[in-house]
Amino acid sequence: MTDSVTDPKTGPTIEICVDAPKDFDRAVSARVDRIELCSALAVGGLTPTPGLLAHARHCPVPVYAMIRPRAGHFRFSAAEVASMIEDIAHVVDSGLAGVVLGASTSATEPGLDIETLERLGQAAGPLGKTLHRVVDTLSDPVSAIEPAIELGFERILTSGGADQALDGLQELARMVQAAAGRIEIMAGSGVSASHVQPLRAVGIEAFHASCARVIDSSGTRAIDPEAFRSLQTALVAAGRRRLCKPL
Repeated sequence: MTDSVTDPKTGPTIEICVDAPKDFDRAVSARVDRIELCSALAVGGLTPTPGLLAHARHCPVPVYAMIRPRAGHFRFSAAEVASMIEDIAHVVDSGLAGVVLGASTSATEPGLDIETLERLGQAAGPLGKTLHRVVDTLSDPVSAIEPAIELGFERILTSGGADQALDGLQELARMVQAAAGRIEIMAGSGVSASHVQPLRAVGIEAFHASCARVIDSSGTRAIDPEAFRSLQTALVAAGRRRLCKPL
Protein backbone atom coordinates (compact mmCIF):
# COMPACT_ATOMS: atom_id res chain seq x y z
CA MET A 1 0.00 0.00 0.00
CA THR A 2 1.26 3.48 -0.82
CA ASP A 3 1.32 6.46 1.51
CA SER A 4 -1.96 8.34 1.82
CA VAL A 5 -0.49 11.81 1.51
CA THR A 6 1.93 13.35 -0.95
CA ASP A 7 5.61 12.90 -0.11
CA PRO A 8 7.12 16.39 0.28
CA LYS A 9 10.39 15.04 -1.09
CA THR A 10 8.83 14.43 -4.50
CA GLY A 11 6.40 17.35 -4.56
CA PRO A 12 3.17 17.24 -6.59
CA THR A 13 2.21 13.83 -7.93
CA ILE A 14 0.55 12.80 -11.17
CA GLU A 15 -1.80 9.89 -11.83
CA ILE A 16 -2.73 9.13 -15.43
CA CYS A 17 -5.91 7.22 -16.31
CA VAL A 18 -5.77 4.93 -19.34
CA ASP A 19 -8.07 2.44 -21.04
CA ALA A 20 -5.86 0.93 -23.76
CA PRO A 21 -2.61 -1.09 -23.80
CA LYS A 22 -0.76 1.48 -25.92
CA ASP A 23 -1.57 4.35 -23.57
CA PHE A 24 -0.76 2.15 -20.58
CA ASP A 25 2.69 1.45 -22.02
CA ARG A 26 3.25 5.14 -22.69
CA ALA A 27 2.30 6.06 -19.13
CA VAL A 28 4.66 3.41 -17.76
CA SER A 29 7.55 4.61 -19.92
CA ALA A 30 6.87 8.19 -18.82
CA ARG A 31 7.39 7.17 -15.16
CA VAL A 32 4.20 8.73 -13.85
CA ASP A 33 3.52 8.25 -10.14
CA ARG A 34 0.47 6.04 -10.58
CA ILE A 35 -1.81 4.67 -13.29
CA GLU A 36 -5.57 4.27 -13.03
CA LEU A 37 -6.50 1.35 -15.28
CA CYS A 38 -10.00 1.39 -16.80
CA SER A 39 -12.03 0.47 -19.78
CA ALA A 40 -14.40 2.94 -21.47
CA LEU A 41 -13.01 6.25 -20.27
CA ALA A 42 -15.54 7.93 -22.55
CA VAL A 43 -18.23 7.06 -19.97
CA GLY A 44 -16.08 7.88 -16.95
CA GLY A 45 -14.20 4.60 -16.72
CA LEU A 46 -15.38 1.02 -16.14
CA THR A 47 -13.71 -2.14 -14.85
CA PRO A 48 -10.76 -3.07 -17.11
CA THR A 49 -11.00 -6.22 -19.19
CA PRO A 50 -9.12 -9.39 -18.15
CA GLY A 51 -6.79 -8.84 -21.08
CA LEU A 52 -5.93 -5.32 -19.94
CA LEU A 53 -5.37 -6.56 -16.38
CA ALA A 54 -3.00 -9.20 -17.73
CA HIS A 55 -1.17 -6.54 -19.74
CA ALA A 56 -0.62 -4.54 -16.54
CA ARG A 57 1.03 -7.38 -14.62
CA HIS A 58 4.52 -6.81 -13.23
CA CYS A 59 4.35 -3.08 -13.90
CA PRO A 60 7.07 -0.97 -12.18
CA VAL A 61 4.51 1.83 -11.67
CA PRO A 62 1.69 1.39 -9.11
CA VAL A 63 -1.50 0.48 -10.99
CA TYR A 64 -4.98 0.92 -9.51
CA ALA A 65 -7.87 -0.77 -11.32
CA MET A 66 -11.28 0.85 -11.56
CA ILE A 67 -14.07 -1.36 -10.19
CA ARG A 68 -17.28 -0.19 -11.84
CA PRO A 69 -19.51 -2.66 -13.70
CA ARG A 70 -21.48 -0.19 -15.81
CA ALA A 71 -21.93 3.46 -16.69
CA GLY A 72 -24.44 5.69 -14.94
CA HIS A 73 -25.25 6.12 -11.27
CA PHE A 74 -23.36 4.46 -8.42
CA ARG A 75 -26.26 2.69 -6.71
CA PHE A 76 -25.40 -0.96 -7.34
CA SER A 77 -27.68 -3.97 -7.10
CA ALA A 78 -26.78 -7.10 -5.14
CA ALA A 79 -25.85 -8.83 -8.40
CA GLU A 80 -23.64 -5.92 -9.43
CA VAL A 81 -21.89 -5.90 -6.05
CA ALA A 82 -21.24 -9.64 -6.38
CA SER A 83 -19.76 -8.98 -9.82
CA MET A 84 -17.56 -6.21 -8.41
CA ILE A 85 -16.25 -8.52 -5.69
CA GLU A 86 -15.37 -11.07 -8.35
CA ASP A 87 -13.64 -8.36 -10.39
CA ILE A 88 -11.60 -7.36 -7.33
CA ALA A 89 -10.47 -10.98 -6.99
CA HIS A 90 -9.11 -10.79 -10.54
CA VAL A 91 -7.24 -7.59 -9.65
CA VAL A 92 -5.74 -9.28 -6.60
CA ASP A 93 -4.65 -12.22 -8.76
CA SER A 94 -3.13 -9.79 -11.27
CA GLY A 95 -0.80 -8.42 -8.62
CA LEU A 96 -1.79 -4.78 -9.11
CA ALA A 97 -1.26 -2.21 -6.38
CA GLY A 98 -4.84 -1.15 -5.72
CA VAL A 99 -8.44 -0.58 -6.69
CA VAL A 100 -10.64 2.45 -7.30
CA LEU A 101 -14.03 2.10 -5.64
CA GLY A 102 -17.26 3.95 -5.00
CA ALA A 103 -20.91 3.21 -4.24
CA SER A 104 -23.91 5.30 -3.24
CA THR A 105 -27.18 4.64 -1.45
CA SER A 106 -29.43 6.24 -4.06
CA ALA A 107 -29.41 7.18 -7.71
CA THR A 108 -31.26 10.43 -7.03
CA GLU A 109 -30.27 11.62 -3.53
CA PRO A 110 -27.01 9.77 -2.98
CA GLY A 111 -24.99 9.19 0.16
CA LEU A 112 -22.04 6.85 0.50
CA ASP A 113 -23.10 3.20 0.67
CA ILE A 114 -20.95 2.27 3.65
CA GLU A 115 -22.04 -1.38 3.74
CA THR A 116 -21.13 -1.96 0.10
CA LEU A 117 -17.85 -0.09 0.44
CA GLU A 118 -16.97 -2.22 3.47
CA ARG A 119 -17.62 -5.40 1.48
CA LEU A 120 -15.59 -4.19 -1.48
CA GLY A 121 -12.77 -3.09 0.81
CA GLN A 122 -12.71 -6.47 2.53
CA ALA A 123 -12.48 -8.17 -0.86
CA ALA A 124 -9.51 -5.95 -1.75
CA GLY A 125 -7.64 -7.00 1.38
CA PRO A 126 -4.24 -5.28 1.62
CA LEU A 127 -4.53 -3.53 -1.75
CA GLY A 128 -4.48 0.25 -1.80
CA LYS A 129 -7.86 1.94 -2.23
CA THR A 130 -8.95 5.18 -3.89
CA LEU A 131 -12.49 6.50 -3.36
CA HIS A 132 -13.60 7.75 -6.76
CA ARG A 133 -15.82 10.60 -7.89
CA VAL A 134 -18.95 9.13 -6.36
CA VAL A 135 -18.16 11.84 -3.78
CA ASP A 136 -18.97 14.46 -6.41
CA THR A 137 -22.56 13.23 -6.52
CA LEU A 138 -23.05 14.00 -2.82
CA SER A 139 -24.70 17.23 -1.71
CA ASP A 140 -21.66 17.82 0.52
CA PRO A 141 -18.46 16.15 -0.72
CA VAL A 142 -16.73 17.01 2.56
CA SER A 143 -19.08 14.55 4.27
CA ALA A 144 -17.23 11.69 2.53
CA ILE A 145 -13.92 12.37 4.25
CA GLU A 146 -14.46 10.82 7.68
CA PRO A 147 -16.13 7.64 6.33
CA ALA A 148 -13.38 7.30 3.72
CA ILE A 149 -10.72 7.46 6.43
CA GLU A 150 -12.57 4.95 8.60
CA LEU A 151 -12.92 2.60 5.62
CA GLY A 152 -9.18 2.68 4.99
CA PHE A 153 -9.06 4.66 1.75
CA GLU A 154 -5.73 6.28 0.93
CA ARG A 155 -7.13 9.07 -1.18
CA ILE A 156 -10.26 10.65 -2.59
CA LEU A 157 -10.47 11.49 -6.30
CA THR A 158 -12.72 14.51 -6.67
CA SER A 159 -13.55 17.61 -8.67
CA GLY A 160 -14.97 19.29 -5.59
CA GLY A 161 -18.50 18.46 -6.72
CA ALA A 162 -18.15 20.40 -9.98
CA ASP A 163 -18.05 19.18 -13.58
CA GLN A 164 -14.42 20.31 -13.77
CA ALA A 165 -11.91 20.48 -10.93
CA LEU A 166 -11.10 24.10 -11.76
CA ASP A 167 -14.74 24.99 -11.03
CA GLY A 168 -14.66 23.20 -7.67
CA LEU A 169 -11.83 25.15 -6.05
CA GLN A 170 -13.84 26.34 -3.06
CA GLU A 171 -15.08 22.86 -2.23
CA LEU A 172 -11.64 21.36 -2.83
CA ALA A 173 -10.20 23.85 -0.36
CA ARG A 174 -12.79 22.74 2.22
CA MET A 175 -11.93 19.09 1.58
CA VAL A 176 -8.19 19.66 1.97
CA GLN A 177 -8.80 21.51 5.22
CA ALA A 178 -11.11 18.80 6.57
CA ALA A 179 -8.72 16.02 5.52
CA ALA A 180 -5.92 17.68 7.50
CA GLY A 181 -3.29 15.39 6.00
CA ARG A 182 -5.08 12.20 7.09
CA ILE A 183 -6.14 11.27 3.56
CA GLU A 184 -4.98 12.58 0.20
CA ILE A 185 -7.35 14.78 -1.81
CA MET A 186 -6.56 14.22 -5.50
CA ALA A 187 -8.06 16.63 -8.03
CA GLY A 188 -9.49 15.15 -11.21
CA SER A 189 -11.76 16.03 -14.15
CA GLY A 190 -10.46 18.26 -16.89
CA VAL A 191 -7.11 18.82 -15.18
CA SER A 192 -4.53 20.44 -17.45
CA ALA A 193 -1.32 22.43 -17.15
CA SER A 194 -3.06 25.77 -16.64
CA HIS A 195 -4.97 24.35 -13.66
CA VAL A 196 -1.95 23.33 -11.58
CA GLN A 197 -1.30 26.71 -9.99
CA PRO A 198 -4.90 27.49 -8.91
CA LEU A 199 -5.38 23.95 -7.62
CA ARG A 200 -2.18 24.09 -5.61
CA ALA A 201 -3.28 27.44 -4.21
CA VAL A 202 -6.12 25.63 -2.40
CA GLY A 203 -3.83 22.87 -1.14
CA ILE A 204 -4.00 20.23 -3.88
CA GLU A 205 -0.75 18.30 -4.37
CA ALA A 206 -2.08 15.24 -6.24
CA PHE A 207 -3.34 15.50 -9.81
CA HIS A 208 -5.36 13.01 -11.87
CA ALA A 209 -5.59 13.45 -15.64
CA SER A 210 -6.07 11.58 -18.89
CA CYS A 211 -4.21 14.10 -21.09
CA ALA A 212 -6.30 12.59 -23.88
CA ARG A 213 -7.68 13.89 -27.15
CA VAL A 214 -9.88 12.47 -29.91
CA ILE A 215 -7.64 11.07 -32.64
CA ASP A 216 -10.08 9.94 -35.34
CA SER A 217 -13.61 10.33 -36.67
CA SER A 218 -14.85 7.35 -34.63
CA GLY A 219 -14.19 9.22 -31.39
CA THR A 220 -11.19 7.13 -30.36
CA ARG A 221 -9.19 8.88 -27.64
CA ALA A 222 -5.50 8.56 -26.81
CA ILE A 223 -2.92 10.33 -24.69
CA ASP A 224 -1.84 13.63 -26.23
CA PRO A 225 1.95 13.87 -25.74
CA GLU A 226 1.85 17.67 -25.86
CA ALA A 227 -0.85 17.89 -23.17
CA PHE A 228 1.12 15.51 -20.99
CA ARG A 229 4.35 17.44 -21.55
CA SER A 230 2.65 20.71 -20.63
CA LEU A 231 1.19 19.21 -17.46
CA GLN A 232 4.57 17.77 -16.51
CA THR A 233 6.24 21.15 -17.07
CA ALA A 234 3.66 22.86 -14.86
CA LEU A 235 4.20 20.30 -12.09
CA VAL A 236 7.97 20.73 -12.24
CA ALA A 237 7.51 24.49 -11.99
CA ALA A 238 5.31 23.81 -8.96
CA GLY A 239 8.06 21.86 -7.23
CA ARG A 240 7.86 18.31 -8.55
CA ARG A 241 11.25 16.69 -7.94
CA ARG A 242 11.10 13.52 -10.05
CA LEU A 243 10.86 14.17 -13.78
CA CYS A 244 8.66 12.14 -16.07
CA LYS A 245 10.12 11.04 -19.38
CA PRO A 246 8.63 12.38 -22.64
CA LEU A 247 5.87 10.26 -24.15
